[in-house]
Formats: sequence, C-alpha cells, structure tokens
Amino acid sequence: MPHQRFPKIEILSLYPHELRFILSDTDVSVANALRRIMIAEVPTLAIDLVEFQENTSVLNDEYIAHRLGMIPIRFQPDGLKGIDCHNTILFHRDCTCDSGCPRCNVVFDLDVDFDVVNKTRPESEQALPLTVTSADLTCTNTDVVAAHFLNEDEKNDANDEGISIVKLGPGQKLKCKAIARLGISKEHAKWCPVAVATYRFWPIITLNEEMLGTLTIEQKQELVDACPDRILELDEVSGRLFVTENAHEVATFTEDLHYKQNSFKNRKEDEDFVTVVQSTDRFVFTVESTGAMDCDEILMAALRVLKTKLYELAQEVDKLKDR
Repeated sequence: MPHQRFPKIEILSLYPHELRFILSDTDVSVANALRRIMIAEVPTLAIDLVEFQENTSVLNDEYIAHRLGMIPIRFQPDGLKGIDCHNTILFHRDCTCDSGCPRCNVVFDLDVDFDVVNKTRPESEQALPLTVTSADLTCTNTDVVAAHFLNEDEKNDANDEGISIVKLGPGQKLKCKAIARLGISKEHAKWCPVAVATYRFWPIITLNEEMLGTLTIEQKQELVDACPDRILELDEVSGRLFVTENAHEVATFTEDLHYKQNSFKNRKEDEDFVTVVQSTDRFVFTVESTGAMDCDEILMAALRVLKTKLYELAQEVDKLKDR
C-alpha cells in the first residue's frame, strides 16, 4: 500500500485580489492538479449572450459583445466578498428551463445615450467623448455585480468609473441586454477566475561548513556576489556564510552560483560548498484574482472541485472491482 499523505496549507499572505500559500506534505501531481483546477475548472459568472436593441457606436455588435464577456462578474450576497456561486446559480445546461430563467441566467441592462448623459456632464467635459464602462451595467439580481476594479488602489488611480467598453460621440447610443451564465474556463477564458495561478518548488539550501572552511574571505564574497537572487550573506566579523532570511522566497536561479563554486574546487568530484535543490513535497503558490472571486474563495472552490473528482474516480474504481 502506498504511503498515505496528509497535505497541509500554510497561508503566507491573504488579500481579496492576491493569495500566497505553501502546500506541503504532498507531491507535484497534486500541486499541479490544484493549479490547473484553479485556472480551468472553478465555475464563475460571465456574460455569455448579448441582445442588441440599438448600437450606433464606432464598434460593431460582435466586438462589444466580446468586451462585455471579458468583464469579471462577482457574486457577492453580502455586498463585499466575491464568493463561489455553484450552489446558488445553475449551469444553463443543467437547468430544466428551455430559454433561460433566474436560476441559470443573470440579466444586465446597458442603456447609454451620449446626448442625454452629456447634459449632466461638467461643461469642460461636454466636448469630449463619453466612455461607457462596466459601471453603466445594471443588474436585475442584487447579489451580482460587475467587478469594476481589482482593489481600492486601482480604483483611486483610474480615470474612469469602471472597465471601459466603448466611447460614444454626439448622436451615438448603445442599448443592449447582456445575459451572464455560469461556466468554466475550459469552455472559454472569460470564465477564468485567476489572472495568475502558479507555484514553484520550495528551495532546500545547504551550506557545507567543512568545505566552506577551505575558502578565503574573498572567495566567500565571490560566492555571495555570484548568485543574482542574493540568497547568501557574509558575516565580515566571523567570516561565515549564512542563508538570508528571505532566501526561500527569492531563490529561483542558482546556476551562476554552481559555476562559481566549481571554479574553486581542487578536484571536480569534490563536494559543493553550497547546494540548492528543489523540495519534492513543498510548493509555494501565488494566486491573483481577476476580480470575479476573492482569492481564498478560489482556493476553496478548487479544493471542492478536486474533492468531487477524487470521489467520482473512487466510485468508478469500485464499479470495476464489482465486475
């Protein structure tokens, strides 16, 4: 029987738009499965169908429909946190309705007329084009909103009220109905909840004190300078090398260090002064949200999907045993 593992997660930093954590006591197959699920199989809302009533802008219907589809849509019943909506909204293919209903569709209305809005703008802006943004979308479901900005800093630095859709000039108007549905990124990238979902191997850095004792201070300093990530530090008083406090966060490229210490060896087969190897059971994840969901919710949803897949696999295996 294979060795049973109990994976652990240690949170390094947590923000609504960014999450860093360590996944340990498991192997690369589980780490990669979790990463791929966060990218491709966490269900989110996205605009999937657009019905145009009037469009006299410079962009054609298909172009605007594509831009609307790429706007992140948040499900936030409490008005703050973007959460997993798989228990509240159904996939359109799983719903019993024929043409869409509130259980599987979320309807947005967009109605902007330059001549009407321009009357309410400051006189200094009336000669400028009017930018239609995601803030102009109105939803029939009060729990669902368009994610205009990723965080408050982005909101404060922005020139517009939300994500730009199109610019209107005098006499131009845009009126349409957009229908958002539940989906996964395997079907289309607009349903992807993450902008970044990646991991790297935890570095194991070992100092060979016996071999380091044969080096001069100048040679030790050369080892420190050889590594671009600055994972080593030299104590000028004692002459000893130390691993820096943040070495495990910044260590990515150590080939230069490898070449430099090889040049100090008397024989090619001598032991290394410093070894940096990848851990096979500890991984540092970085997840950045598109705004459709908070990062902790993305992680929890990915774990839920992974658990479901493993359960279904176990059932299929049991069926094979019964044959």
